[in-house]
This record gives sequence, C-alpha cells and structure tokens, in this order.
Amino acid sequence: MQFNPYGGPAAELAAALVNVGKDVTDPAEAVSSLFRQYNRANTVVTDSEAVEILAWADRLSPAFGEPDLARLIDVVNGLLEDSASRPYISTHDGRAPHIHYSGEHVGEVARTKAFTAAGVAHVLCLDPARLGRCDGVGCEVVYVDTSRNGRRRFCSTRCATRVYVADHRSRVASGG
Repeated sequence: MQFNPYGGPAAELAAALVNVGKDVTDPAEAVSSLFRQYNRANTVVTDSEAVEILAWADRLSPAFGEPDLARLIDVVNGLLEDSASRPYISTHDGRAPHIHYSGEHVGEVARTKAFTAAGVAHVLCLDPARLGRCDGVGCEVVYVDTSRNGRRRFCSTRCATRVYVADHRSRVASGG
C-alpha cells in the first residue's frame, strides 16, 4: 500500500516511538536513533525533549489496534488538537514547496507531535485497520500495516510463529 509522506513515514515513526517504551536507559539516544532511522532530523534530541516525545508516544498508543472506529476517530482528533497540527507550506533545504503540519521554526517536540498526529490521521482516513497491534498474547508492539492485502496480525514472523505453533500444539493435544 502506498501512502503520502505523512501517512507512511510519519505513522511508522509514531509506531516506532510507541514501541520504544519507557524502560530505555538513554531516552535521548533512543529517540535520536529513531529520528535518524526515519530521516526525521539532523539535530540531536535533548533529554527533556526525549522525555516529552516519549510521553507523546503514550498518547499515540491507543490509536493502534482500536477496533471501534468512532473511538479511534476521537483518539486521533484529540492528538491532532493537542499537537496544534495545521498545514504549513515549507521550502526548507532548497526543496520545492511541500506541506508540513507545523512551522519550520517550532521545537522538535512540537514538530514531532504534528508529524506523527498527521501521519496517524492520514492512515486512519485511508484504512483504519492498517493501524495495528500485535495479536501475540502479551505482545504490545504496534505497527502500520503496509502489506499489499492489509491482513497483517503480528508484529513479526517470530510472534506469528509462536502463536501458530501454540495453536497447533493445542489442536494436537486435544485430538483435533
């Protein structure tokens, strides 16, 4: 599935931030590393910015795997409202005019909130089922389903295999 620049990378960054978790030993490095991975920023994230961004990730989490569309829309509308996300035409780095959802000169936290909220909103409008949470028992990993058929259920092959093997063993043990 193809997304616009906000639907794909922005929503995938949102999922990655949710998956970082609170137990990281160096939040600034964890967030900076994700930003590099998603071509998000050339700047280093400070400790205080990282803490705010990870708190924002907690707010993003309920948008993934929510089966009730009305509830999902409420969650994402709240994210959009709290991010002060609004269209802004940018020409940074000599690039042609393109849309951002925050001004160029706002801080990293505000830009991250706007970017991720807009990305999640774009995916929701295309296909809300693409904002997933792993079906593995005890697994809380979230993802953006970019598969062709949109039927992803697990965060990884490892989680899927665990579930399928457990199901198989259960059927064999019960004689079915």
